This record gives sequence, structure tokens and C-alpha cells, in this order.
Amino acid sequence: MRVHVESSRAIPLVGFTVAFGVGGAHDPAGKEGLARTAMRMLRRGGGGLDGKGVEQAVDRLGAEIGADASMSTVTVSGEVLARNAAALCELVGGLLARPAFEPVELSKLVRESQAELVEARDNDRGLASRALRRALFLGHPYARRVAGGTASLASLERDDVAGWHAAHLAANNAWITVYGDVDEAGGRELAARLVAGLPAGAPTPDPVVDPARRPGRELVFVDKPERTQAQLSIGTLGTRGDDDDHHALIVANTAFGGTFTARLMAEVRGKRGWSYGASSRLSLDRHREAWSMWTAPGEADAPACLALQLELLERLVADGLTDEEVAFAKSYLARSHVFEIDTAEKRAHRELDAAVLGLPAGYHASYLSRIGEVDAGRANAALRARLSPEDLVVAVVGTRARQLAPITAAIPRLARSAVVPHDLE
Repeated sequence: MRVHVESSRAIPLVGFTVAFGVGGAHDPAGKEGLARTAMRMLRRGGGGLDGKGVEQAVDRLGAEIGADASMSTVTVSGEVLARNAAALCELVGGLLARPAFEPVELSKLVRESQAELVEARDNDRGLASRALRRALFLGHPYARRVAGGTASLASLERDDVAGWHAAHLAANNAWITVYGDVDEAGGRELAARLVAGLPAGAPTPDPVVDPARRPGRELVFVDKPERTQAQLSIGTLGTRGDDDDHHALIVANTAFGGTFTARLMAEVRGKRGWSYGASSRLSLDRHREAWSMWTAPGEADAPACLALQLELLERLVADGLTDEEVAFAKSYLARSHVFEIDTAEKRAHRELDAAVLGLPAGYHASYLSRIGEVDAGRANAALRARLSPEDLVVAVVGTRARQLAPITAAIPRLARSAVVPHDLE
């Protein structure tokens, strides 16, 4: 078993997470949402219990359990008083090994999931992010929605989730972390209980390759009625954990848009007051993910704000960061690092993430030293190598009749554009 135990006697709690090497990127075409649906079905019956019985058993133990999916992994997790840890692991092990997958419960879950997708249309920032990913990763599994769509969810039947479970939930496809009031031997015993009923199996092959950068600037305008505020999400391809300049790009992104006093926030909010928030981020997964920046200006300020962001990005890549900006970013990352490792749970999940995402050996152990090695020269070289101001997706949520023309005019050298409805999945 691939097991990591993170012991801490601070409080008498034990937690665990079991992660399997399969996720939304593996869902068959037309069955998007399958992995997430199958995992969420675990709480609705298994191990000889129906859904109500599962909830009663969890309550009797005073425990918490959850199951979910990401693009690359699915997980089931739990936390409980140390004296009940063995019982909880037995319960979850039964759910993993013998899920009921009752058709009636599956139908209920599908309807609930579809309702969540409809409700998500009220989140304009989420709509902008979704539009960005659809265009940035066009034709690639990362363009998918882990939650699926209303049509793909409607197509799911019991044979789909049962077949998915049989194909992927195997002991040799699992990573397990146990943390809290438990020693190494006890943690490994709990881990064994969690997968005792699963077949040995084999790791699921990874079908995903790195996405290709799409040339040119592209506008995706998400048309939503009666918007007085625009959501601007601008992105290009970013980094992988094994890039030689990965840590340098982390520092550079922090200096540009990763703190309240970073250059992006200072220019957009501090000097002009166009958006309450302004930030940039690097996403991380098994394969190259996105770099993106976000603002939410008012309708009247949106074109100028968009033009400024594009100009700031061009200047960032062409002229780079100053020594002072890089030094501040490094100090911020070093000082804030303690909040990422201050509990056994956080430390355990960092190690789990490193394992399931295939990060280089010692990724977290060497993090601070690698950040410390970055200087302005390395940070600026990473910006030039990784971020392309000419190969961007600009996703905007606004009202077409009033905002499309000025938004389009604010993007120099625009290569292509599309208008999509806000309920497009």
C-alpha cells in the first residue's frame, strides 16, 4: 500500500483520506460527471447498509465523512475521535468495497447534481472561469467539467457507475494518508482496513497529455442579461510541478498578482479603484495547467480595466519584475508557509497531493529552499518562457447589447471571438 502517516498527539482525533488515481479526465465522452457521481453514491448505501443506515452509523461514531472528485483523482475522507478510528475505517472500507448503487438513489443524486449546475449559473465569476477553461483547453480533457453537464448526468445508469467502480477502485490504484493521534503502525493498520475489501488491481493508466497552447488572442463573451458588473478572466498555459522554472514562476506570479499589495492589485484597485479584487493564480495538476488573472469591474470601467490588464501582462513579460518585488514575494511565501503546515491534516494532505499529482520527490521538503534560490533574473526568465501575452483567452461575463463592442475594442490584435449564452455547459 502507498501509505503516509502524519502523527500528532495535539488532540485525540484521527483523520484519513483515500485517493484513487482516476478522475474527471478519465470520464468517457458523453458520460462527464461519472467519476464524481460514483463517489458521491458511496454515502447513499453500501457495506450492507442503506443510505439512512450509513448516516446513522456515521452519527453514532461522531464522525465526518465525505467523497468527491477532481480532474485527476477521486477521494473519500473521514475524521473521528481516535477511539472510534478503527470502526470508522471499517465502515468506510465497506462502502468502498461493496457500494449499493441503488437505481432510485442514483436518480435522486442525478437530479440534485443537475439542480446544482443550474444554480451555479448565478455565479458570474464561476461562469467566467468555466468559459476560460472551455476555450483554453479546447479538445483537451481539462476543458471538461468534473461535475458533468445536465445531459451527461441524465445518461448515467447503474451499470455505468458499477462498471466505473469495478474498473478503478482497487488497492493498487490507491494512495492513503492517515493523520492525527496515531502512530506509524496504527496508521498503517487503519489504512489496511480501508482497502481490505478491494481487489488488488492495478493503477489506472493516465490518458492525459499536456495541452497545447492555442495561438492568438481569443475573446469568449458570456452573454447574461442585466449585468452592471463584468467578470474578467484572462488566461494562458502555466506550469507543471517538474518544470525547471516552476518555483521561479510561483515567485513571479506572487509578485504580480498573489498578494494584496502586488502589482496587479495596486494598479487596478489601489490607483484606479476599478475592481474590489484583482488577482492572478497558477493552477497545478498532473499536467500543465492554467495561469489566469481575474477582476470584476463595473460595466463602465470594464473595457479600460481589460486593456490595462493586457498592458500590465505585456510589460510584465517584456520588462520583468524588480529586485524589490521579487524579494517581497519570496519573503511573503516564506513567512506564510507556516500556515500551510501548522496541522497534521495539512501536512498529510500536502504529501498526498504530491503523490497523486506525480510531483518530484521532495517537492514539499525542498519548497522553501527552492523559493529562496529564485532571484529577479530567474523569475523574469520564467515569465518569458511560460506566459505568452499574445496567446490568451479573455473570458468576459456581461450583457452583450451594452458591453460586447467596447470589450472587443479593448483587445488589441484579437484573433477570434465568440458569444455564448450564460447557460452553456
